[in-house]
Amino acid sequence: MAVKFTVPTINIFAFFLLATFINISAGESQQEMGLGRQKLSHLHFYFHDIVSGRNPTAVRVAEAAMTNSSATSFGRVFMMDDPLTMGPEMSSKSVGRAQGIYASADLNGVGLLMVLNYAFTEGKFNGSTLCILGRNAIFSDVREMAVVGGSGAFRFARGYARAKTHTIDLKTGDAVVEYNVYVFHY
Repeated sequence: MAVKFTVPTINIFAFFLLATFINISAGESQQEMGLGRQKLSHLHFYFHDIVSGRNPTAVRVAEAAMTNSSATSFGRVFMMDDPLTMGPEMSSKSVGRAQGIYASADLNGVGLLMVLNYAFTEGKFNGSTLCILGRNAIFSDVREMAVVGGSGAFRFARGYARAKTHTIDLKTGDAVVEYNVYVFHY
């Protein structure tokens, strides 16, 4: 037996949903949550992904049975805790860490799935994080990934990160990547 809704029943249901939404959204205001005016920030830094040597900052943690026979290393997963610096040299001023996971997620090309947090340890964003999610086709000149959130100064963050390879050692896999991040936040 099919349930039939009449117009008055649908209107009552819609009213109930609207009343619930208004009640939920009438919680804390922007001021009460400590949020000021929204602003756009541009962050510029370098990401050092070191997979070789005695002190790697990115390590392989998993791979599929087919990974070694795949031309793209499909299924290989890395955990990372990469330094973020002001300049391309590892000795330049540290501004934070890029912590998360990246995985080879493309059967036909070299494309990584990036899931990471930029955890800032210096300057006005010290203690804040940005959450990044997206595809990183590492051999493309410039790649974009989404800023999907954050904490601290970056609560309710949204925007994008543009990555450009500064240097890569194809023998070791070590890379330095320049990042320009544009983020709306409060």
